[in-house]
Amino acid sequence: MEIKNRQQRLLVVTLVVAGLYIANLAIYGPLVKWWKSRQADVAELKQEVNDGNALIRRESAIRDKWQHIQSNALANDPSQAEQKVLKAFDSWASYTGVNVESITPQWQNDQNDYSTLDCRVEASGDLETLSRFVYQIENDPMDLQLESVELTASDDKGRQLTLGLQISGLALVTTQ
Repeated sequence: MEIKNRQQRLLVVTLVVAGLYIANLAIYGPLVKWWKSRQADVAELKQEVNDGNALIRRESAIRDKWQHIQSNALANDPSQAEQKVLKAFDSWASYTGVNVESITPQWQNDQNDYSTLDCRVEASGDLETLSRFVYQIENDPMDLQLESVELTASDDKGRQLTLGLQISGLALVTTQ
């Protein structure tokens, strides 16, 4: 009788272990995955709230920067915008003593609400005048951005240099 009792106990223990294993697979495992997913969602939402609060704190600075961009953007009319940029290059060249050899403007319609005027500029001069020329471009309130700068020597001693610039200007189609 003891053997039969032992078999029954082993059968019960085996059924309990199998039941626990199935419960682990069917209930505990999915609950753990769900809980970890919820924790990740909560962490992501907390980060979004922190980012939103940071934006709210910087609202006035962002609005001021946007107002600056709107007021200093190029005109919607391509000919007016090109004329403004060409006048600016003439002014910078005469102020610094740089010889501007060529300016090649090209419009890019990047989006529906803005376009960019890309200009390839070739200029020559000595290091001092070219550096002042680049400084004037960078410090002008007009929305121009230096995309690339190439500097090459035109003579053996490096006193005469050629400057190649790729410059982009922003033109907003609609201002709000």
